Amino acid sequence: MRDILDEATDKWGVKVNRVEMQEILPPEEIRTAMEKEMRAERDKRAKILQADGEREYQIRVANGEKQARILRAEGEAQAKILVADSEKKAILLIAEAVKDTKTDPAQFQIALRYVEAFKEIVKQGDKTVVLPYESSALLGSVKTLGDIFHK
Repeated sequence: MRDILDEATDKWGVKVNRVEMQEILPPEEIRTAMEKEMRAERDKRAKILQADGEREYQIRVANGEKQARILRAEGEAQAKILVADSEKKAILLIAEAVKDTKTDPAQFQIALRYVEAFKEIVKQGDKTVVLPYESSALLGSVKTLGDIFHK
């Protein structure tokens, strides 16, 4: 373009240093094609941004769920440890309480659990209670409880 301008203006002694185009009016077909290309590029960028946003959302949701599961598991583990420690203390206290009675602490615990289980059975209101064949051992356990509480 510069060569064409120089050729046209040299014969008058004019040198063109800069040319500025104010308006370009391409044919309608080219304008339509350019608009389609710009629209396609904007749509492409919008889809990429939408996909990136969706991906980021999914990652954040997954991380939140993961953290929630971890915290629940840690809480359950701590609860189990506290329950185990409490049971240990209870067993030690029972062992200490029954050591003078010459009663086996394990036998005492079993008898206590039998009594608790039968209380629950009675609360259910059923009229028929089926006892296992080995329920005769329960009578010895109940006797042990009675002996301990009377001392």
